[in-house]
Amino acid sequence: MSAATANDGFSGLTRAARTVAAFAVALGTFMQVLDTTIANVSITVIAGNLGVSADQGTWVITSFVVANGVSVPLTGWLMQRFGLVRTYVGALVLFTLSSFLCGMAWSLPSLIVFRVMQGFFSGPLVPGSQALLLNVFPPQRRTLALSIWSITTLLAPIAGPMLGGYLSDNYSWPWIFLINLPVGALSAFLCWRHLGKRDAPGRKVRVDYVGIVLLVIWVGALQVMLDKGKDADWFASPMIITLAVVSVLGFISFLIWELTEQHPIVDLTLFRLRNFWLGSVVQALGYGIFFANLVLFPLWIQTQLNYTATWAGFVAAPAGMVAVLVTPFVGKWMGRIDIRWFATVSLLAFGTSYLMRAELTSEASFYQFVLPGLVQGIALATFFISTVSIVLQGVPGHRVPAASGLSSFMRTIGGSFAAAIVTTVWDRRAALYQSRLIEHSGISDPAFRSALDHLQAVGFSQSQAFALVSRSLGVQAYAKSAIDFFWISGWLVFLLIILVWITRPGASAHAHAAAVAAD
Repeated sequence: MSAATANDGFSGLTRAARTVAAFAVALGTFMQVLDTTIANVSITVIAGNLGVSADQGTWVITSFVVANGVSVPLTGWLMQRFGLVRTYVGALVLFTLSSFLCGMAWSLPSLIVFRVMQGFFSGPLVPGSQALLLNVFPPQRRTLALSIWSITTLLAPIAGPMLGGYLSDNYSWPWIFLINLPVGALSAFLCWRHLGKRDAPGRKVRVDYVGIVLLVIWVGALQVMLDKGKDADWFASPMIITLAVVSVLGFISFLIWELTEQHPIVDLTLFRLRNFWLGSVVQALGYGIFFANLVLFPLWIQTQLNYTATWAGFVAAPAGMVAVLVTPFVGKWMGRIDIRWFATVSLLAFGTSYLMRAELTSEASFYQFVLPGLVQGIALATFFISTVSIVLQGVPGHRVPAASGLSSFMRTIGGSFAAAIVTTVWDRRAALYQSRLIEHSGISDPAFRSALDHLQAVGFSQSQAFALVSRSLGVQAYAKSAIDFFWISGWLVFLLIILVWITRPGASAHAHAAAVAAD
């Protein structure tokens, strides 16, 4: 399917039809990304209801992540074979059906099977939505469409845990899956009605069965290792070592096969394009750092500072509000200014927000916790649209689906590594800090002794007072560990700016003229 063929099919769309299509695509993308995190806070509820342990219940998350990681890089091949719209709408319908089956699950094994289906069918949705928007909209309007799409991709992981917790607490856990039904049905209906008849025909493409098998092996082993690593104490576990070896050997075999195969399932030759590989690295690392902070920050304020899930949501909400307000301006100006400036602004905003969090203490007020999120809102409005534009700069139209799928896969892996590593690092740094605080805060320490005496004077027993002081030391230790992570996150993000400016410029005089003419 050539770029010209894809664009010609959508060229007759009215502005209203394009707007509805963009809304439908964004809605479907939001639903898919939401499901990557919505079940996380409900695992204990699901496990208890199904009569299994919480450790067994985590397979509900692992099964989805593994299946999703395998299917994302297949998007390019699927869209060549079946067409852009048919692949996207088909994946959306099957994802929605799988969500219904998840809500109807009667046991843990059945839920895991349905989550594998849900994860697999969700894979083409994010890269597929990018490819659709780039084909449906004329060049001068693509940046606005992609900027609106980018908000859904970054806000959905924030909304997922809040919505999942609310539904589990106030209704029942199946509703975290059943809420997908009306959303998925509406999105699929609108996409097919406005775009279905204009889809370019697919073409027969040779199936790289060996490549698919190798992909399933190394990605599956890697994702299970990352998801189960912390619980198994990482490389102290023979299982984790085995999974790591299988993943590395599988990855090497996959690379060799795909680089020598005439019709590879994943087009690795895209890495010959400077903007593609640099942009994908920036996107994967930037998103990974963001996702790690997205995991750590609410975990810190809920487990150590006694914030409820609702109030943790209030802390995160202003970032989304700022992003919504800023996005229209980003879409208006992005075609006129070198795209690297927008990527730089997004990384500067992300880094600044992390360094602002590094100044927080366990005694900080609600407003002090909110303030970094306001700065982060600027990053949310500019990060994805700018990095996607860099990644796809210079990619031929017929290779855009493959490029979108491969860059999305790298981002998925970045998020998986970040989520797996962050809590382990946080716990171990906190344990180190706590041991140091205890060493310097024994019974002979005047401050420690004074705190015990004060608590006993107001009615606590000696054991109760000791427990409270120890709890206070633990809170300080976890705060110090979190601050270390925020500080490192900020400076790592700043370093990514160097990679941005190694890429080629992403805006041209032609794009500028087109944007002006459109206005």
